Amino acid sequence: MKVVSYYSVVPTKNKSQEKYDILTKFVQGVNAAGDTGILHTGTDLIDADVGVIQGWQHERGKNAPHLRLRQNVIDCTKNRHVLSADSNLFLYTNPSNKPHHYLRYSLDGIFPHTGNYFDDTIDTNRWKQISKDCNLRLHSPIRQGNHILICAQRDGGWSMGGVSLLQWLTDTCNEVRKFSGRHIVVRLHPKDKQSIKQARLIQQHLAKIKNVSLSFNKTLGDDLKYTWAVINHNSSSIVGPIIHGYHAFITDPKSSQCAEVAHTDFSKIETPEEFDRQRWLERISMFHWKFSELEDGTAWRHMRDYCFQ
Repeated sequence: MKVVSYYSVVPTKNKSQEKYDILTKFVQGVNAAGDTGILHTGTDLIDADVGVIQGWQHERGKNAPHLRLRQNVIDCTKNRHVLSADSNLFLYTNPSNKPHHYLRYSLDGIFPHTGNYFDDTIDTNRWKQISKDCNLRLHSPIRQGNHILICAQRDGGWSMGGVSLLQWLTDTCNEVRKFSGRHIVVRLHPKDKQSIKQARLIQQHLAKIKNVSLSFNKTLGDDLKYTWAVINHNSSSIVGPIIHGYHAFITDPKSSQCAEVAHTDFSKIETPEEFDRQRWLERISMFHWKFSELEDGTAWRHMRDYCFQ
C-alpha cells in the first residue's frame, strides 16, 4: 500500500515537535512494515491509498494554509482513506505525554459514528500495556459525594455543534435541577480564552439558577473533591473522572467516546447505574499507539487491514 503523510498540515507557528514527529514516525513505520510511505512537505496532493494528517478540519472557509491542506486531503478522491492523529484520551494523567507519546488514531473521521477506530477486535493486552506505561489503574466506583461537577467545553468549538456554551450550561443546569437539589459546580475549559474572559458574565447568568456556582480552581483534581457526578457534552475531559470511579453523564452520546460508560438520562442522577468500564478501557486502548509502535510498524500493521474494508 502507498501511504502519504502530509507534513504541512501542522501550523507553521506550532511549537510542539510532537505533531511533526507523528507524521514522520508514521511513514517510518509504514516502510518498516514493507509498504510505501512518503513524507510529503508540499501542499499539492499525491495519489495514495491513505493520506495521513495530524488533527482534523472541522470548519470550512478558514484561510490558513495548513487548514486548507487538511480539508483538501479529507476531500481528495485520490486518497482512498484519510488517517488522522488526535489527542490522547488518557492525557489527564500526564499532560506532557512524555516519554511514550500515546495518541489516538482513526480512519476517515474523528467521531465514533464517523470514523473507524480499529476497535472491533479487542486485545486485552493493549490496556495492560498502556496502564503500565501511563501509570493508570481503574478505581472502584465512588458511592458518595456532595456536588455535581459540569466540565464545560470550548465556547463555539466544533464539538459543541453550533450550540453556545452559555445556552448549553443553562439547559444542562435546568435539566439537572428537575431531578436533584445538589450544588452544581461549573468548571470552564482551562484553555478556552473566550469563556475565561466572560467568566464573570457566565457566573452572573448561572446565578439565576438555584445553587449553581463557577469554579476558579486550577486543576480538575481540586474540582473533583467531594464530587457525586460529572457532566460533559462529548469531550475527553470526562475520561479521567470515569476511570477514577465518578458517575458520568453526557449530553452528546453520538459523538462521545464515553457513551457506553455514561448516562444520558438526568433522571438517574441520584440513582446512577454502574457500567463495564474495564471493557470500555480495553476498547479505547485499541486506537492508542505510542511513538515506538509507530516507528517499528506495529501500529500500521494493526491499522492496515482496516484500509481494505
